[in-house]
Amino acid sequence: MPHPEAPAGTLGGRRVLITRSADRAGPLAALLGSLGAEPLVLPLIDFERAADQPALDAALDALAAGSFDWLVVSSITTVRMLVEKAAERGTTPAALVPAGTRVATIGPSSRRILAAAGIPVALAPVDMQSAEGLVDLWAAAPARVLLPQADIAGPALRDGLAAKGADVTAVVAYHTVDYPARPELRLEAELPSAVGLSHPGSPRELSQSQTRRELDAGTLDAVVAASPSAARRIAATLLPLGRCRFIAIGRPTAAEAAALGIPVAATAQVPTPGGIVAALGTVFANEGNTR
Repeated sequence: MPHPEAPAGTLGGRRVLITRSADRAGPLAALLGSLGAEPLVLPLIDFERAADQPALDAALDALAAGSFDWLVVSSITTVRMLVEKAAERGTTPAALVPAGTRVATIGPSSRRILAAAGIPVALAPVDMQSAEGLVDLWAAAPARVLLPQADIAGPALRDGLAAKGADVTAVVAYHTVDYPARPELRLEAELPSAVGLSHPGSPRELSQSQTRRELDAGTLDAVVAASPSAARRIAATLLPLGRCRFIAIGRPTAAEAAALGIPVAATAQVPTPGGIVAALGTVFANEGNTR
């Protein structure tokens, strides 16, 4: 059955490269496969545990003690960190967040994963699913906020919340590194299952050399970047893309790609597998479904 956001027949036979590891690419790969496309994966970035574990542990101790009014979760990888930290403490992720602390997040995937972990989300943008969207939604009022995030996270979310009157404690939750992460440091806690995120099987994984040959032969129809860091890695390792279209998961990723000189064929309106499928469908429909 065609995805409601993808023009019928536009994805059949298309070969789409997802620049994530197979476990993180699963939901998008499953949806693409159900629509007749061939999903392929090339992991470009990975995640390691924060170097300063005492600072992270202290922040989580303060969270559990009720020192924060809000916990802001800006990525699924942050949820993975919470799952890992809960396991270290012999408890559940939900037990890390006291009843009096509300949780905000950015995207629907994070919201579903948090719910599956027993952590209800009180605030999340619907139309603009980004740091900017959450800041726009945030009520101007004093609040104590814990913001665990990547080491390379930009200041937009932290500064935006502070401008709304929040006292923001930002802490490094994990490090974004080139794939593969060092095995002894890789953040790999298994995420709880969530409705809409289950995915059978695994897509085929390409090596860098295989990907280069596919790009040179013109046999890849699109490449999907799910973060600005993925766009930077694509610029560093995969250019030129030739006839392969670059699809961005959201505006920050599209902006980073444009700054790096990568033409952006489409940007997903919502940062979900369905949003990416819709963007792909629009690109291929506009081309008259020709090769």
